[in-house]
Amino acid sequence: MAAYYNEFDPYAAQWLRNLIKANHIAPGDVDERSIMDVKADDLDGYTQCHWFAGIGVWSYALRLASWPDDRLVWTGSCPCQPFSAAGKSKGVNDERHLWPLWFKLIEQCRPSVIFGEQVEASIQHGWLDLVQDNLEGIGYSTGAACIPAGAVGAPHMRQRLWFMAHTDSSGPQGLMQSVNEHVPRRWETKEGCYIQGTVATYDWSWEASTGADKKVRFLPSDFGEESDGASSRVGRLRAYGNAIVPQVAKEVITAYMECRP
Repeated sequence: MAAYYNEFDPYAAQWLRNLIKANHIAPGDVDERSIMDVKADDLDGYTQCHWFAGIGVWSYALRLASWPDDRLVWTGSCPCQPFSAAGKSKGVNDERHLWPLWFKLIEQCRPSVIFGEQVEASIQHGWLDLVQDNLEGIGYSTGAACIPAGAVGAPHMRQRLWFMAHTDSSGPQGLMQSVNEHVPRRWETKEGCYIQGTVATYDWSWEASTGADKKVRFLPSDFGEESDGASSRVGRLRAYGNAIVPQVAKEVITAYMECRP
């Protein structure tokens, strides 16, 4: 039983292979084709399918949550560019709006559990309504929550929309309550994000780095790189920037497992 990773960026795809070889994520195969070219038959025999896989953080988060490698699940973080404030905000009219293609495969293969993530700004474009309408229309129960990276102790917001779905209609009615029990309430001030209570303790060890645009960013102290545009670093920075925060994903997965052990 193997995992399937779909990632069309060659740099990230090779990173996935390295992580698989090092046993940091579930063993499996990396497919560099566009999701447009993937057929349902191509997925036969895989226990996990990770779409828009990036550097495999969903698989890593599943392991953090003690989700077995051989337990069925699909994950995906659809491209955020159509909805990101940094983009052109074309929403569902953007050619990079790939949810319809992913949903087509979901409809054909009917995975029992799905976890996903998107930028919070997608909500105002109707993305979450579309996702839930599509999934519930074919018999899935769904749940969603907006959770920032600060909720797990990170010194930055990185507010994201997290969702899950599964095929049992008796499903995750308790998901939202369980998520809220895992992730503490937070509030914002001009100084940043402050947390009421704690989820867990993580050693982030951050230091500030000021980019060319004079905006302060935080990088891990052992990262040793600034976003200065050097070609040898662009791939790594893009991969890190596109990745989800695994500790937040872990809380969402754990919340689901409490409802559906």
